[in-house]
Amino acid sequence: MTEWSSGGVYESYVGRWSRLVATEFIEWLEQPAALRWLDVGCGTGALTSTVLRTADPAAVLGVDPSNGFIDYARQSIHDERASFDVRSAAELPDGPFDVVVSGLVLNFVPERVEALRRMREIGSTVAVYVWDYAEGMQVMRYFFDTMLALRPQDREHDEGVRFPFCTAEGLEGLFREAGFADVRTRAIDVPTVFTSFDDYWTPFLGGTGVAPVYLRSLDPADQDAMREGVKERLPIEADGSIRLTARAWAAIG
Repeated sequence: MTEWSSGGVYESYVGRWSRLVATEFIEWLEQPAALRWLDVGCGTGALTSTVLRTADPAAVLGVDPSNGFIDYARQSIHDERASFDVRSAAELPDGPFDVVVSGLVLNFVPERVEALRRMREIGSTVAVYVWDYAEGMQVMRYFFDTMLALRPQDREHDEGVRFPFCTAEGLEGLFREAGFADVRTRAIDVPTVFTSFDDYWTPFLGGTGVAPVYLRSLDPADQDAMREGVKERLPIEADGSIRLTARAWAAIG
């Protein structure tokens, strides 16, 4: 299994939280109705479905390189305004589009500046958001902080280390390098509430996502050590629930 292949597993890992971010993101964009939208790296359709629900678009095209994600999106979104295609960020259609958006994807695109330049060519408005891996995405931060304590030799797997540009300043820099003159950024914070430790931990066992793939690469004893280490760090309440927050950084140009 690759890092990103199973739509159902992704939904339980971060898809459910990305939908909360998507709602605030679309509200922030303040786009008029009846526009043509392109969702780059649409995944399971979290952002596409939010556009359909809240922005009253004329049409939304979602593209993603993962067949599994596109299949999930097609099966879960039944709206004649939506269509989906298997394409990478390097294979975007010509458009033109009124709005080009991308949620939680830019950091996984090898040629990020080129991708933004292409989005700028085909879209009147371009906007993206990424997780604040280094600090504010607590769901992942507790996992990687435990990894750094137990296995500092694996530091390169920490998404905060891998993606240092996932900040307000980093996104603005990428946009300006891609030719955008007017760039705005903001933080989006959403609650991530788990009913129990198992509710938190089980998605890490699915093998979809950077942290789950890393966990699966460890031997059983090290996996158990990670599990117990994370459990000790988490703020587990008396009723067993865990209340965290997830922060994303958004940019528009």
